[in-house]
Amino acid sequence: MNRSPRPSASVRTFLADAATSRPVLPDRSPTHPGPSSNRNAAGDAYRSDRALAPVAGVLLLAITVVLAGGVVTAALAAPAEPVEPAPTASLSLSAAGDRVTVTHRGGDALDASELDVRVSVDGEPLARQPPVPFFSAAGFRPGPTGAFNAASDGDWSVGESASFRIAGTNDPALEPGRTIAVEISVGGRPVAALEAVVEPG
Repeated sequence: MNRSPRPSASVRTFLADAATSRPVLPDRSPTHPGPSSNRNAAGDAYRSDRALAPVAGVLLLAITVVLAGGVVTAALAAPAEPVEPAPTASLSLSAAGDRVTVTHRGGDALDASELDVRVSVDGEPLARQPPVPFFSAAGFRPGPTGAFNAASDGDWSVGESASFRIAGTNDPALEPGRTIAVEISVGGRPVAALEAVVEPG
């Protein structure tokens, strides 16, 4: 009986490998991203937003500073309202007994309604100052004259005198030989600072 020839060693090895090997199947996994991919994308977007937040804050702060600077510059550049100059007048002062008289010698007419008079005797301010224009006031005898009287026409013009009398209830008392000083302003603007020695009345 004839025997068939045995296959060679190389043929046997090939057959063994073929028997044990498995076919390679195509990958049928879904192509769309899964939940983990979505989580990664969301995390990246969150980190990106957090990175942009400080930049946005810095930009907003810079814009605020620029706008504030512009407002301040505009306010400083705005022209200031012109200040009305104080009126110019030449006044003289005399005092005799308890009467104090101020005479308008020259210059602008003064608005009696805006007058302010401050009196001191030997450097000490009167306890009660004359509320010109007035008719009767504490510390003064009634009936001042000229622009110091509330019934005046309102203008203190050149050549006109105005006077008031200091009552004995005021302090310090007006006595002969003492120095009286009178400061006069109009609308808060100084006009004159006068001094005189009190004469006997």
